[in-house]
Amino acid sequence: MDRLQSLAIFSDIAKSGGFTATAERMGLSKTMVTRAIHELERWLGARLLQRTTRRVALTAAGEQCLRHAHQILAVRESLEAAVGPGDGELRGHLRLTAAANFAQAHMAAVLADFLAAHPLLRIDIQTGEKAMNLVDERIDLALRISSAPDPALLGRPLAPIPSRLVASPGYLGEMGRPVDPCDLSRHRCLGHTHVGKNEWTLRRADETRQVQVACILTANDALVLQNAAMAGAGIAMLPTYLIAPDLRTGALCDVLPDWQPPTLTLYGLYVTRINQSPAVRALLDYFASRFSDPAWRARLLIGD
Repeated sequence: MDRLQSLAIFSDIAKSGGFTATAERMGLSKTMVTRAIHELERWLGARLLQRTTRRVALTAAGEQCLRHAHQILAVRESLEAAVGPGDGELRGHLRLTAAANFAQAHMAAVLADFLAAHPLLRIDIQTGEKAMNLVDERIDLALRISSAPDPALLGRPLAPIPSRLVASPGYLGEMGRPVDPCDLSRHRCLGHTHVGKNEWTLRRADETRQVQVACILTANDALVLQNAAMAGAGIAMLPTYLIAPDLRTGALCDVLPDWQPPTLTLYGLYVTRINQSPAVRALLDYFASRFSDPAWRARLLIGD
């Protein structure tokens, strides 16, 4: 087995935590995975992994090897893309990360169309609310919604992400509609763990108000808050990309429609432009095109 493949196997074991998991993920036998690590350790003259009954951990030498392995594998992918067959086809394997609810609501169809146009490309997307370390996880592109993205990363703004205050018709029928932002302090509110769970900022024209809220429920996933709001738990601040269909059907109602939470931005984030593959650049351009489409924005109640 060549050393590049052994480094790829080693890198995957560091992520998966086990030989069996890596064998399954890479479509290899466990014997081949074990042999690759033995050959790599013999070549480098150092033990890279500490094996226990439950998990495999990196040794100090293994941590050093992993950092170099990531760099070597990234260069390999860039080289293959740069000097591969000159037929204009995108090749390789891209790793993405995004918030689960945005990926489910809007990325799946976009990626399906992109892959249909580039059949030699493979994409792996990791979803979750926790920000991933792009270097350690070998992530090529992260889609994150923020007002201030990580300054250590390079970013391209892809789309504005507005939010609304919403509640179910049942909740508003029981508790009444707020007519002023200060009324929110007397209502049951549902807040995101990382976005103003104690204070909400609302804007109307040139006026800005900060309102103290009592959140009876907080969650780190907007989908949980959406479902709780539809069940009548209270008033939630939610992105329109998630709740636009519910507003149209009446499952959720606008609360204080003249007052809007600050608009966030969807960014495509990456570590460096150096050795960035043509596939990453093409995917970024494709996202920017799709998410700037007036029809897509209209579905999010943004308008053109």
